[in-house]
Amino acid sequence: MLERLFKKSYQILKLQDYPYKRYFFYSVDFSDKMLGILGSRGVGKTTLIIQHLNSLDLARGKILYFSADSIITSSLSLYDIAEEFLKNGGEVLAIDEIHKYKDFEKELKEIYDFLDLKVIFSGSSALQLEHKKADLSRRAVLYRVNGLSFREFLELKLDIKLQSYSLDDILKNHIGIADEILSEVKPFEYFKEYLQFGYYPYYFENPKTYNIKLEETVNTVIESDLPIIFNIEPQNIQKLKQLVNLICASKPYELNITNLSKKIGINRNTLYHYIYYLTMGNVFMTLEVKAKGDNIFSKPQKLYLNNPNLSFSYCHSNEVGTIREQFFLNMLREKHDISYPKVGDFLVDEKYTFEIGGKNKSFNQIKNLDNSFIVADEIEMGFKNKIPLWLFGFLY
Repeated sequence: MLERLFKKSYQILKLQDYPYKRYFFYSVDFSDKMLGILGSRGVGKTTLIIQHLNSLDLARGKILYFSADSIITSSLSLYDIAEEFLKNGGEVLAIDEIHKYKDFEKELKEIYDFLDLKVIFSGSSALQLEHKKADLSRRAVLYRVNGLSFREFLELKLDIKLQSYSLDDILKNHIGIADEILSEVKPFEYFKEYLQFGYYPYYFENPKTYNIKLEETVNTVIESDLPIIFNIEPQNIQKLKQLVNLICASKPYELNITNLSKKIGINRNTLYHYIYYLTMGNVFMTLEVKAKGDNIFSKPQKLYLNNPNLSFSYCHSNEVGTIREQFFLNMLREKHDISYPKVGDFLVDEKYTFEIGGKNKSFNQIKNLDNSFIVADEIEMGFKNKIPLWLFGFLY
């Protein structure tokens, strides 16, 4: 058993050593005994694990990488593999696609409790380990990772290094930061390309087939990942796809639950569940009023596709206002709490109010609010509390 796994592990680690390291490579604490990397398909979870394993100063026999959906491991338990690996001197075990393995949380719990191994696993963003019966959340440290930021896209496209900035840095010194970035790159030259194609790293493998791969990515989430995690019946998968298409045709702020449920042919409660599933699978993003909390049956104030690339790929037409809001929400949610305000478009960390618009957007709606800002598209440089939209792509 181990010989075949080691052979495949060695081949993968040898052939797939990627030079570019994404933002989360530097933020994950690999010293923990067990950690999980969760996120959308295609954002680089596997790449991160391989990069880390290749950076270790350990003999190959002390490292083992495999995918939980591998044919080689289909008749074996994760615990048995881990135990045999440890007996043969193993130290670091990496398991990809963990959600494909039934009852994985119970076996990871036993590995954590009884074996002296470091374990790294990756899985779908829809995994909710906090609610698993094995209570794996007390043992595994979880990291949820996002797609490429605009900054990372520029680094990959132009083979340059660019600094990221905190939200406070941008709010206090956006003019100086924009001036510094503009001395190295002209963001408008690439911003539309990023919005259409730049969220998933595999764009750089072959731009011509990007939309095909993107559709395959979303189909796999809907047809495979979500049914496994949430026990969705096969006959209902098509209804999830219908919902995605209907959201394409709707404005984020005109969400009508009753009409949607009628068009799809499901009741309201089921629709709320579907919205939740697709949000957990990073197909949707929702914007809630802060007081509503995490209740599945609360109607979101706004509902978007997860990122602008999905809108350009799936929707026949796109409103520029929706794309702008998608981009802003997607960039900020990585590190910040975002909710729907009484006035404005977004309330961030219960402190800052943002109104999103074009270059001529005025302060009329938010002029009497403290800590309020206009986020304007189509401008390179801002002034006072008016900040360029593209600059929020440098938050990570």
